[in-house]
Amino acid sequence: MGVDRAGFKTIFAIDSDLHCASTLRRNAHRKTVWQADVRAVDPARLLQVLGIKPGGLALLHGGPPCQPFSQIGKLGGLEDPRGALIFELVRFAREMRPAAVLIEQVPNFLRTRTATGGHLLEVLRDEFEQLGYDLHVDVLNAQAHGVAQHRRRALFVCVPAGQSFAFPLPSGPKATVGEALSDLPPPSGPDERPPVANHVDVTPRRDQERIAYVPEGLWLAKVPDVPPDILCKLTRKDTTKFRRLHRDDISPTLRCGEALYHPQENRYITPREAARLQGFPDKHVFEGPIRRRTGRVPNLDQHRQVANAVPPPLAHSVAAQLRSALCL
Repeated sequence: MGVDRAGFKTIFAIDSDLHCASTLRRNAHRKTVWQADVRAVDPARLLQVLGIKPGGLALLHGGPPCQPFSQIGKLGGLEDPRGALIFELVRFAREMRPAAVLIEQVPNFLRTRTATGGHLLEVLRDEFEQLGYDLHVDVLNAQAHGVAQHRRRALFVCVPAGQSFAFPLPSGPKATVGEALSDLPPPSGPDERPPVANHVDVTPRRDQERIAYVPEGLWLAKVPDVPPDILCKLTRKDTTKFRRLHRDDISPTLRCGEALYHPQENRYITPREAARLQGFPDKHVFEGPIRRRTGRVPNLDQHRQVANAVPPPLAHSVAAQLRSALCL
């Protein structure tokens, strides 16, 4: 969405997750969507399907899974099968020869080393240099680009060798949680039609009791004199769990598996409120179930889809700068 707002037209999208692919189709706007393992796709064949010749693509962009490199994960790196998926963009670029490549990852990728001790970033840089691209990388915070969330991400931009490129500077005033959520009506219950797409509250009664103890802007483990049956197994180190947002501040980074508390109401934020904190417009609809925090669902539920996404305003800023630099 952010890339398209910058003047590009995404014609093809791929995701292996059932619900993510359904979301892409729901918001497709005339682009082709495949649910498939990207490793099984032949880029040469894909060019034929799309009616494009090598060198005819303006931009190849993607966000490979971040879990192998995330500090809150197991840091499996390339030992995690998902870790090598970032090199699929190299494979596609080799065949498609796009004018530019745009990749998003977590900042910890920049510190990840290979089995031989070198930095994985330099391996990626060398791969693209062999294809005739210079790789530019920077860590940007989405809050500096109009998003009501502290979200630092590494952005990689590959342009033809010798082509200059500079990442965008911070733009606009800082948005707050209160501003992002202020005009939303009350959410619906799980068996009701929501007033706004994805604005559904599924907070269990037990969690409502725990949320009631948390003041605005704090988290449950920091609240003094909480009864043991409310605190349960939380410790002082649990600063991201059972956390209530503050209306006058930005949101902490949205994470998979953790839903933040509403600033004033005793409930989790809805997927729509999470999407607002990522900078998605209400017209962008997320497909799939809404996972209750005490249960599991196969594939990615709505909260996790939002938390996995690149904030559209951040993507827009980088893509617009790229389009201007290459005069696309």
